[in-house]
Amino acid sequence: MVQFDLFGEVEKKLETRAEQRKTEAAKPRLVAHRKVYAAPGDPNQHAFSIAENVIDAWHSHYGGSRMEIPLGTVAALSFFREPLVGDWLRTLEPSQFLPLLREIWGVQWYHRPDLIECARPLHDWVEEEPDDQQLRAVQAVVHAAVNTGLLDLTGHNDPYIRTGADILSPLLTGLRHKSDKRWRGEYHTPPCVSDLMARILFDGDRGLSIREPAIGSGGMFRSVAHLLHELNLNPYDYTWIGNDIDRLSAACAAVNAIYWDLGPQVAIWCGNTFEANGLTKALAERTAIIEHRNNTVGGARMVALIRHVDRLLEGVAA
Repeated sequence: MVQFDLFGEVEKKLETRAEQRKTEAAKPRLVAHRKVYAAPGDPNQHAFSIAENVIDAWHSHYGGSRMEIPLGTVAALSFFREPLVGDWLRTLEPSQFLPLLREIWGVQWYHRPDLIECARPLHDWVEEEPDDQQLRAVQAVVHAAVNTGLLDLTGHNDPYIRTGADILSPLLTGLRHKSDKRWRGEYHTPPCVSDLMARILFDGDRGLSIREPAIGSGGMFRSVAHLLHELNLNPYDYTWIGNDIDRLSAACAAVNAIYWDLGPQVAIWCGNTFEANGLTKALAERTAIIEHRNNTVGGARMVALIRHVDRLLEGVAA
């Protein structure tokens, strides 16, 4: 199995970029107010273009009907915060993407086990053994996303810029067959509508709970978070609660909650809005998942400590 150091192979490029940033930071410049920031074109149209190219790449390389694979691949790429990683991703062979994706999801599980557990439909497949055809399709998906400028949208450290678009919504709805969408009644709220709703409904009070009983991929959360940043308010000061009956939609919302950096007070789950005690059950599961992470990490640290002590003792004995 190919072993990956997630950032090791791009270390030189990152160092070069860091030096460039230092040089640029030393130059005097005017800082514009966030409201006049212009992304490359319309961010939402950009997200649609990425979705179209990814879908074409997946199907043209005969990836199959498992839409969670291209969707989960793009979701994993959204966690990168360095656009230069795109140059490195283009050099990878199909077989190298599986260990890379496993490591990406593993790192995110360490930080947000509750949300990554909700996102399980997007990453369960990486623990399987996809065939060569699927891995070639995954490579094509990565190339299509990177070449269409995915990292131009997702690679920023500033969450205000990242909340400008939902990159997973057009991909999720585009991958579904039209008849399937009609059967599910799934039509995500257009970004312009959710942005308007956020401005009408949000009064700016700190400590509010933002609740969405049919969250989809999290479009309403995005609009509220974007407005908060515009008003120089912090999403960490708010509680975000949402659910959806569709597993893939809830999974996308969980990934987006990390991508949009909504903070630690987030609970997203898959379930029927009318289910009795749905929120209570979801919060109990969230607590159990975090405790499991803490116990797992604590056990791993203890094993590492014991091995370290053993090596020291062996050195003394020698």
